[in-house]
Amino acid sequence: FSLLCSAILSSYLLGERLNLLGKLGCLLSLVGSTVMVIHAPEDEEVTTLEEMTSKLKEPGFLAYAAVLLALCFLLIFYLGPRYGQSNILVYLAICSVIGAFSVSSVKGLGIAIKGFFAGQPVLQHPLTWILVITLVASITTQINYLNKSLDIFNTSLVFPIYYVLFTTIVITTSIILFKEWVAMTVVDIIGTVCGFLTIILGVFLLHAFKDMDVSLGNLPQVLQNEQPAPVTRDDKNILIEVDNSSIAPEDKPKVFMLYT
Repeated sequence: FSLLCSAILSSYLLGERLNLLGKLGCLLSLVGSTVMVIHAPEDEEVTTLEEMTSKLKEPGFLAYAAVLLALCFLLIFYLGPRYGQSNILVYLAICSVIGAFSVSSVKGLGIAIKGFFAGQPVLQHPLTWILVITLVASITTQINYLNKSLDIFNTSLVFPIYYVLFTTIVITTSIILFKEWVAMTVVDIIGTVCGFLTIILGVFLLHAFKDMDVSLGNLPQVLQNEQPAPVTRDDKNILIEVDNSSIAPEDKPKVFMLYT
């Protein structure tokens, strides 16, 4: 809903245009994300902070989190200052990678809130405060770089690409953290891969043809007005052409004499 609303409202309120291919890219991105969510396995039930702690301490998730942190530091301290002003994917990749930690923190804090109302001593558990600090830091970083991206690039491009990257990272994190891929069937695996490929196609249409003036009204003219490629000619042919064009058929040759 936010994806479509941001594309529509930015067109009416901010004067930003989204051409026909961009709208098709938004639709494909939404369809691909929906297919991924439909075929994603159900979330494993985690009811206590101790169970959440054991999940977070598993070697697979620790390695995945280390890779995400290294990628995040690379984007923030190296790629961001150099390419963030010109490449829309840099700042949005930072927001999406950090989103993996924010969503995991929200999941853990949800368990802590349930335990708090059930009378459990969750405030004495160190994981609660670790999750709070992680959530505040990740959300602050996401808002910072999302605002930077919105200041530079078109809103109609920012939100669809951010939505796609964020959804992909979050689903991947959930699969690794809760080992949901073990229970996935072949149909779910194929559906997830097809959904991801649909997302890639949607982002490509959205980003690659953003500067083209394509709409349903001028689509026939755009297809018909394709100009043939210019023929490269050398200087000799051009000089002969110019010389011949200046001689009319009925004109007689002229002789010029120079006196010194």
